[in-house]
Amino acid sequence: MMLGYLLARQGIDVTVLEKHADFLRDFRGDTVHPSTLQVLAELGLLDRFLQRPHQELRQVKVEIGNRAFRVADFARVRTRCRFIAFMPQWDFLDFLADEARALPNFHLLMSTEATKLLTRDGRVTGVRAMGRDGELRLRASLVVAADGRTSILRHQAGLEVEDLGAPIDVLWFRIGRVGDAVEQTLGRVDAGRFMITIDRGDYWQCAYVIRKGAADALKAGPIEPFKQAVAAAAPYLGPSIDDLRSWDDVKLLSVSVDRLTRWSQPGLLCIGDAAHAMSPVGGVGINMAIQDAVATANLLGGKIKAGSLADADLDLVRRRRLFPTRLTQAFQVFVQNKVLVPVLQRKPFHVPLVVRLLDRLPLLRALPARFIGLGVLPEHVQER
Repeated sequence: MMLGYLLARQGIDVTVLEKHADFLRDFRGDTVHPSTLQVLAELGLLDRFLQRPHQELRQVKVEIGNRAFRVADFARVRTRCRFIAFMPQWDFLDFLADEARALPNFHLLMSTEATKLLTRDGRVTGVRAMGRDGELRLRASLVVAADGRTSILRHQAGLEVEDLGAPIDVLWFRIGRVGDAVEQTLGRVDAGRFMITIDRGDYWQCAYVIRKGAADALKAGPIEPFKQAVAAAAPYLGPSIDDLRSWDDVKLLSVSVDRLTRWSQPGLLCIGDAAHAMSPVGGVGINMAIQDAVATANLLGGKIKAGSLADADLDLVRRRRLFPTRLTQAFQVFVQNKVLVPVLQRKPFHVPLVVRLLDRLPLLRALPARFIGLGVLPEHVQER
């Protein structure tokens, strides 16, 4: 959606396919980081975006045992918005769609799913899709696959995936919020348990980390032991814990961390999770995808408009975004293996020295805030 908007602003005819009838479905990536807020500011969209209901997180705190540690402070990051905005992703997508529809060369086809790549002489020339009125074929000088970590299009293209490993999965659910006295603390660590709670105004969006593949065994039993574990990890959820009526209220995110060895072939480019699936560690997935979109528009937009896009140009996006992707994924894999796995194995867990230092020395909190909030080599909109 972001890429379509950016290209349409450059005067390029763009069609975005969305397989659902609307955006109102269960997303996990509801964090809009300062890097994305900066992009919106550069596009002149920030003020209108922030008029929509959202919550703001200005510090990241982690509770280990019974003590909270401050580990990141966005007030110390040099950027336009020094906070993470929490907004349901369907609202974010609706906002982008509304802005994009104002551009005459932007076209959004809802209830339309790309099902097959169209090729000619070894080159991707468009897609076959199933829409409301049946099958249709769309021809394009460039097809961008942004269809997620289980991308149909990248699979059909035969692009090789490098799996970096993910020893965890995440259970997502909602618990109603009662009262206003609870201070926002993202991570909660205790022996055998790690969970995230995000304040969404009238409810908590919760993520409970489990061992890879453990979901089936959990869901084979009653939900009551799980509810007890959640309430023990975050006692303030106790009054509303019966919001979890059954396992139907708990969604599984099967975590994967991978990236393509090549992000493109003639006529086709993969971005976002289709190019590099991110762990939920740091909540950076949506923001990395938007950085890909900005880089793509900056590097390729002028060539597309001029009709001079060459096959070799598509690799410019991978070359631009590979270092940030590698570094971010390396950090995520480190946290998974060195922090989350020992916690889930109930091994003795001591507060890491770096966490203690961050809590004691406010100046240091700018470093993780910048890494999480802005990322590595953040992109900026280059208008043409």
